[in-house]
Amino acid sequence: MIVTILIIAITAIVSIIAFGNHQLFRRLAFNAYDIKHFKNGYRFLSYALVHADWIHLLVNMMVLFSFGRVVETYYAFYFGTKGILYFVLLYVGAAALSTLPSYGKHNDNYSYTAVGASGAVSAVLFASIVFYPLGKITIFPIPIGIPAILFGPLFLAYSAYMNKKNIDNVGHDVHFWGAIFGFVFTIVLKPALLTNLYLTLLSAF
Repeated sequence: MIVTILIIAITAIVSIIAFGNHQLFRRLAFNAYDIKHFKNGYRFLSYALVHADWIHLLVNMMVLFSFGRVVETYYAFYFGTKGILYFVLLYVGAAALSTLPSYGKHNDNYSYTAVGASGAVSAVLFASIVFYPLGKITIFPIPIGIPAILFGPLFLAYSAYMNKKNIDNVGHDVHFWGAIFGFVFTIVLKPALLTNLYLTLLSAF
């Protein structure tokens, strides 16, 4: 839980400072053009530290707080002292790798920028599904919890659909690939979890 709190604290501090400092905001934002043409590779990670507004920041950090504690606890249980390292790799790896499709698509588009920890947070959320597939996930304004194992496919389908439609200013592709990374990364760390997931679902249904 300590790592989750630390990530939230660092992200909140940097984001709040960047709200009032457009130059810092611009310097940290994901911009594929700058990465390609000016070798600003740090942007693959720094963009996750800044957010578009207070709502964007609060939603991401609330989700991270809710599910990060769960995943961090399970990582410690299954991987011992290495759990902290693996949790950091989960978060940082998702932040970087979830932007690769956007980089490939927009690396010659100077005007394209993206911010927010959504890709990394999606990874944490989907890692939690591996450990707790029958848990309930509540999404406003739906008044009832959705079983995590059902929420997962719905989230991926929605993200893929919205990314294809491209009708808003949300990085749905980052959500999609971050979620995939979180699920696969956790299974790769301990393949037996896939068997546990299958048996849990088999006994439930």
